[in-house]
Amino acid sequence: REAKRRGYAPDIVWDLMIYLLIGGIIGARIWHLLTPPPSSGITAAWYFTHPLDALNIRKGGLGIPGAVIGGLIVMYFYARRHNLNFLHWVDIAAPALALGQAIGRWGNFVNQELYGAPTNLPWKIYIDPNHRLQGFTNVDYYHPLFLYESLWNLANMFILLTMSYRFGDRLKDGDIFLMYLVIYPTGRFLLDFLRLDASMVGGININQTIMAVVAVSAAVALFLRHRTVAPFVSSE
Repeated sequence: REAKRRGYAPDIVWDLMIYLLIGGIIGARIWHLLTPPPSSGITAAWYFTHPLDALNIRKGGLGIPGAVIGGLIVMYFYARRHNLNFLHWVDIAAPALALGQAIGRWGNFVNQELYGAPTNLPWKIYIDPNHRLQGFTNVDYYHPLFLYESLWNLANMFILLTMSYRFGDRLKDGDIFLMYLVIYPTGRFLLDFLRLDASMVGGININQTIMAVVAVSAAVALFLRHRTVAPFVSSE
């Protein structure tokens, strides 16, 4: 719908989607291989010595940041090949990407994964003993971290669509995607404080750190793109 609203043939979306799925899955898997969670008991080095397990996406899973990167790479080359405006298309994709993430997070609910710290809040969720992390086997209830992120992504979609519809005449190509790169990483950064199974590299939460860098960089890029510079007037 967004492509059609912007004057593009919707058939482009269906053609592009095939390539995006392939690029996104490959990117998501590579991200997981490089940043496996501690609970898996597997390190990135282990995957490099067990290539068959590295290819088995049912063993370990996928990482959303890698999916976004993989999709961006595919979209760039697709846009180049078909003479499309790359920045137009990342803007078109951004709200749908946020919606896809909101829906996808419910897979974590089905798998009883991506829950947060223990809690007694009214919206707590029960986790079966066989899905609890080491050190929490006697704790029954946790923050529904997957739900928090799903709601955040849903809000992200509505914000991006609202900005696109109401302020489209003031925005530059690529602004909507930059907003996505501010909103989603900010939420992911904050929610990671509740995460029990964060991927650690060199003693730091690598996903949380990268999200902070991306959010700040995108915010700075947006500011610089719309900064108004007063004209220089020489004095005589």
